[in-house]
Amino acid sequence: MKNNSQKPRFAPTLCLTHSCNLDCIYCYQKHDPHKRMSFETAKKCIDWIFSNIPEEYEGVELDFIGGEPLLEFELIKQIFTYVKSTYPNEKCIFYATTNGTVLTDEMKEWYTQRKNCCVLGLSLDGKKETQDYNRSNSFDKIDLDFFLKNWPWQGVKMTLSEFSLDHLAENIIFCHELGFSEVGGVNLFEGTFDWSDEKWIQKLIPQLQTLVDYYVEHDDIQVNQMLNRHLEACEYSDRKEKRRWCGIGGGAVFFDVDGRKLPCTFCTPMTFDEKTLTEICNHDFSKVDDFIDDECYGNCYIYPTCPHCAGANYLTQRTFKTRDKSKCRIQKLISLFAADLLTKRILKNPGKFEEARRGMMIDAIQKIRDLYLPEFKAYFEDE
Repeated sequence: MKNNSQKPRFAPTLCLTHSCNLDCIYCYQKHDPHKRMSFETAKKCIDWIFSNIPEEYEGVELDFIGGEPLLEFELIKQIFTYVKSTYPNEKCIFYATTNGTVLTDEMKEWYTQRKNCCVLGLSLDGKKETQDYNRSNSFDKIDLDFFLKNWPWQGVKMTLSEFSLDHLAENIIFCHELGFSEVGGVNLFEGTFDWSDEKWIQKLIPQLQTLVDYYVEHDDIQVNQMLNRHLEACEYSDRKEKRRWCGIGGGAVFFDVDGRKLPCTFCTPMTFDEKTLTEICNHDFSKVDDFIDDECYGNCYIYPTCPHCAGANYLTQRTFKTRDKSKCRIQKLISLFAADLLTKRILKNPGKFEEARRGMMIDAIQKIRDLYLPEFKAYFEDE
C-alpha cells in the first residue's frame, strides 16, 4: 500500500490460514482448512517483529495473507488489539490481501471505522465474465463500492489466465473505469504453462496496443504494472556489481501458520512439499551469485526491468539461478509496448519528464526497438 514517508515501512507477513473459500483455475497452492495460526503463535511472531525493526525502516506494515486471510477475521481483531496495547508508540498499518467474497456487515463496519490504519487490497481479475471464470463465480459476492469508498487510492491485483488473455485490455480498463486508480499487479500466472507459445503472443499484441492507446489518452491514470517499466534503468544500471532484486531469505520476513519463519511468502507448505521446502530453507541466501542467471545478466538488455520471482522460479526450475526462459519472448514483447507507451507520453507531455532522465528513456526506447522489433516483424509490418 502507499507510503508517503521518506523511509520505507518494515513489512513482515503473517500467513493466518492455509484455507481458501475459492478454487481459482490458476492456483498452484494446496489449501488445508485445518491449518490456521493461533493467537499465541501470532503474539510470538509480533513480538519478534517489533523487536527486530531494522534502522532503515520507519513504522511497520503488518501484512496478512492466506489462503483467504479474512476467514480468520477474529484473529485479525485480536492481533490489532494486541499490537495497539503492547506497542502503543509504534506506527503500524495492518494490511490484508483478500478475494473480497467473505466480507460480512460486521467486517465492513470494523474496517470502515479503522480504514486509516487497516487496509484491504482486493484481488480482482476484471469484468464479471472473467472474474467468474477465473475465480469460482465470485464477482457478485464482492462489494466493490466498499473498497472504492474506503481506499480509492488502493489498486487491485489481477492474474492472467489463458481465458482472460483475450480480455486483458477490457478488464484493466473496466477496473480503472470503476474508480480504481491503479491496477497494481498484472501477473503471468506461475506453474507449468508455456508462455513462449506463439498463440499467446498473437493474443497479447492487440490487448497491449489497446492499453497503450488508453493510457496515452488518459495520461492522468497510473499505468498498470505490466507496462509501467522504468526503461531508463536499462541504460544507467551498473552491471559490474551483481545484485539480486528479490528479498527472498533476506529482506522478506514471512511467518507461516505454525510460526515458522520462512524465506518468503511464495515458499510455503501450500506451494512446496516438506522435502523441497527444507531444501530451500537450507540454502545460503547470502550467495548473491546463486540468484543471478549469467546468461540473462550478461546478454539481456532488459534484464534490469524484467520481473522475476525467485520462489516461482524454483517451482518450475528447481533452482534459483537459472531463470525460466519460457517467459523471455513475452517479456520482450511487453517491453516493446512499454517503450511505445513511453514514447507517446513523452511526445504528449515532454515537460513531465526531467531532461536527463528523458534522454536515457529515449536511448532505452531506441535500443529496445532495435533489439526486439525484428523478432516480431511479422506482426508490425506497418511500422
